[in-house]
Amino acid sequence: MLLVYTPKITPRINYIFKHYFVRILQIPIKFTNVVDEFVAHNGPKMTYAKAPLGLEFFLKSHNLLLEQGVNDIEIQVLNWDETHCFFPMKEPSNIPFDIFAAGFYLISRYEEYLPHIRDFHDRYPVSESLAYKNGFLEKPLIDIWAYKLLDLFKRKFPNYPIQEREFISIATIDIDNAYAYKNKGFVRSLGGFANDIFQFNTANIWKRIKVILNFDKDPFDTYEEILKIKEEHNVNTLFFILIGSYTSFDRNLSYENMKFRSLIKYLADYTKVGLHPSYYSYLNYDKFKKEKLRLEGIINNDVTFSRQHYLRLKIPETYQHLIDADIKEDYSMGYANLAGFRASTCTPFYFYDLNYEIQTPLRVFPFVVMDFMLKDHMNLSKEESLAKILELKEEVKKVNGTFISLFHNETLSEYKEWEGWTEVYKKAVID
Repeated sequence: MLLVYTPKITPRINYIFKHYFVRILQIPIKFTNVVDEFVAHNGPKMTYAKAPLGLEFFLKSHNLLLEQGVNDIEIQVLNWDETHCFFPMKEPSNIPFDIFAAGFYLISRYEEYLPHIRDFHDRYPVSESLAYKNGFLEKPLIDIWAYKLLDLFKRKFPNYPIQEREFISIATIDIDNAYAYKNKGFVRSLGGFANDIFQFNTANIWKRIKVILNFDKDPFDTYEEILKIKEEHNVNTLFFILIGSYTSFDRNLSYENMKFRSLIKYLADYTKVGLHPSYYSYLNYDKFKKEKLRLEGIINNDVTFSRQHYLRLKIPETYQHLIDADIKEDYSMGYANLAGFRASTCTPFYFYDLNYEIQTPLRVFPFVVMDFMLKDHMNLSKEESLAKILELKEEVKKVNGTFISLFHNETLSEYKEWEGWTEVYKKAVID
């Protein structure tokens, strides 16, 4: 066990130290603000303060972890040991910047509490982020810092046993449209035909007819293939079901549709199923709760994890609603239009609410890449998309982190623009 001396043990200090040492480095820690207890400790120990007590392992502290609330902080990003850093500290600190304050700033999403513009979908834009502006969006910076800290820790305490964590890969599937043509009902199918005729899309017309008449399989019906990959390669797979009422942004089948309900029950029999809260639910607790109850009624089980549709996430309001609705895990932490690490970590973490200065019970699982992001926003070919996925996956493997990918059921359809993407999916999710 590592004993940490700090003059004042704040919720922020407790939170970020445990993320580094317990969740990333697997090192148990204990805090003390009693000098005599610290001096008497025979095991590994370190001081986090403005000045060292003696010749112990020492990291000089920035004021951020002693403050409350949100303040406008001037940040200058510098280079350190082939990576980036900020909140620089002078000697005698063993690390030339406050690794804990910097980590807390990034993982708490401090910058998202500050005044900023919102995009068309009322989301925090990647262009506003410190990581994007300073070129480290594609690096799990907190985890990289943690392992550099571990190297220094090993030199100081060479006999302390270190237990390294294992790399984890999680494949997540959003079901925005369960089927392309099937089970849509008369009115929606008629509208689809009319749209195809207006656009002179004869290929779509014939495909739609064959699917509706059961002469061909619906292209978005890729669930058996996804589950087959899951079983054959032991892929940790999660499905997120959009079950909100129909709007211009929510176009899945009605939750009352018996074929849709059967599909959801089928998926829940073979893997874990979570909620994909609808477009307008991100600030509407009642709507979110209603959709959660719908899904629970279908699978006859508690729904404990979710990911926001269109990744509409407003911090802290959306997360506060999730907590009130007894959601334990969220998978929305990522950007819609650029790959990378929104919270600068590839380790699941507990959401810290800066409004109340508490660690909440909501565990956040940050994703790294998304199919539509790569194809439509970054304009990458399937070959370039796969290369980007594998590049980021390797970054996560270097720090034994958790690599979370986001795909949709239509991605494996081999239909139209998704031709060849089944292989991309396989190589992305299979270790």
